[in-house]
Amino acid sequence: MVSSPSQPPSLVVLVTGASSGIGAALARQLAPRARALVLVARREDRLQELAGALRGQHPGLEVDVRPCDLADPQATAALARALVEAHGGVDLLVNNAGLGDIGLFEVADLDKLVGMIQVNVVAPTVLTRLLLPGMIARGRGQVLNISSGFGLVWMPGAAAYEGTKHHITAWSEALRSELVGTGVQVCQVCPGPVRTEFEEVAGNPTGQAVPPFVELSAEDCARAAVAALDRGQALAVPGFWAWLGISAGRISPRWVLRPVFGLLGRLARARLPTAPRATG
Repeated sequence: MVSSPSQPPSLVVLVTGASSGIGAALARQLAPRARALVLVARREDRLQELAGALRGQHPGLEVDVRPCDLADPQATAALARALVEAHGGVDLLVNNAGLGDIGLFEVADLDKLVGMIQVNVVAPTVLTRLLLPGMIARGRGQVLNISSGFGLVWMPGAAAYEGTKHHITAWSEALRSELVGTGVQVCQVCPGPVRTEFEEVAGNPTGQAVPPFVELSAEDCARAAVAALDRGQALAVPGFWAWLGISAGRISPRWVLRPVFGLLGRLARARLPTAPRATG
């Protein structure tokens, strides 16, 4: 289990995608529990800024800034091996980094799709594969996978992104089952819309904003994730409206959903760009 804030910090915690959004919020909330907090993202300047703030708030906390492009599997593997050498392993692995892409699949930028699959699927797979054996050997550890509500349902307009998140769902559930009795737990968090830079990176060709009452703040999402981890949950969907919508999608038969989403697909094709966004 994660150390409670009342206990002396003893954990080595790794947070990917820690330069902004949910990752930065998770780093701030997990810092009181950590002996060493490893921050991973591409943007070193943002990581250093966060690290400085955390060191000021938590004297004695070791903050290890590790800039890394998680779209590069070799760099990701090298990162994991370096952390085993530097810290003896990781007690809590937070696979948070993720990219999105919104639009019709056949006009998507191929390079962007491949990079998204590398970050969303390959990177957490590589990190977990290399860090998990140490957790099992120690008889304790946790893996927190920050996924998406689209890992539980689907809609037209983000096919490849949703596919990466469905991978995380099946992988998380199967891995949790494999680890029963080892002292290592896997928790998956599937939020709906969260106020982060996600849309800026994914793009929003519809031009329509998410209703504010549906969106969670990154801090609220991170709090829900930590609470689910503390409770030993397998799956958490933060936010009432997201939970309601995702639950309705999960319990609805596919023969009902397919014609509904087929109509939505026709609308998407009428409204979304049909010219290639780039070549790859």
